[in-house]
Amino acid sequence: MSLSRAGVTNVEKVVRIGLGGAEQLYHAELSCFVDPGPQRVRTRSLRFDAVVRDVIGAAVPESGGFAAEQIAQRMAVEVRQRLNALRAEVTIAARYPEHKPAPVSGIATQEIFTLFGTAVASERGTRRLVGVAAQGMTAAPLAQRLVTDRARERLAADGFGDDRIAAILDAVPVATHDQRGLGTLHLGLPEECDREVDALELLAIVENSMSSEIYELMKRSDEGAVVEKATRRARTAEDCVHAAIRGTLEGFADLTGDAFVAARQEHTESIHEHTVVAERHGLFGEVRDDGAAHHTTIREWLNGAGSSRRREA
Repeated sequence: MSLSRAGVTNVEKVVRIGLGGAEQLYHAELSCFVDPGPQRVRTRSLRFDAVVRDVIGAAVPESGGFAAEQIAQRMAVEVRQRLNALRAEVTIAARYPEHKPAPVSGIATQEIFTLFGTAVASERGTRRLVGVAAQGMTAAPLAQRLVTDRARERLAADGFGDDRIAAILDAVPVATHDQRGLGTLHLGLPEECDREVDALELLAIVENSMSSEIYELMKRSDEGAVVEKATRRARTAEDCVHAAIRGTLEGFADLTGDAFVAARQEHTESIHEHTVVAERHGLFGEVRDDGAAHHTTIREWLNGAGSSRRREA
């Protein structure tokens, strides 16, 4: 009986990754799986483990200048060839720092983000998945509307006219509760696509999808600017997902309908005890046609690598 797939996970390495035209060392966690296929000779676990460790060990020192998904691609291709497997899948998750100035004071601050790179090698070629995860801040629009309505009623009771009330509410940010947001965005490139994707492009889309960026180190003037920006861009988790998907479709409009996108927004509530999650995933063709009945998942898209060949095996 053949296995569906076999692999190793939680392999921790320090990897030199190229990002935004520069390269530096990142702490990364790697996983590797192979699909032997129904007609393939079964591989003993000891040999499999040795091959994977050998490929990872050889690829990591030579990784300088390559993006995470490119490193994953090199590993997946090598593992598949050496094990004569039908498919091989490698995933890299790396935590990395991004330096940016605070919005008003300009003081340097370092924020930590997560970078994802996945590659699936098959006889058809290699499909790649690039992803990022970043934190941000969101302000609740529904509660803000309630506060706005109450403020409008009180102003009207005090004799202010409609035009004056509108001017006041436009000039003064209206209070609401906020959330810590975690946005995740993945972009999938099919086998025939040779387009390179800078993960920083995806990071910008994720951060812009939320009400405001957040900063670990800020002065009071920065705090005021962040809170006001978030309050004036109140968004639900669904709003953030819609913005991330829209930004991806616009930023990568040249990609064909079989490219893949997945956006996920998680909100840690401040006045509630629960966490809110919203997701949208699918092929570009499915997302562009919002009425599509099926929404392809990440796993379905990755499993589709070499699918036609697998049916022939």
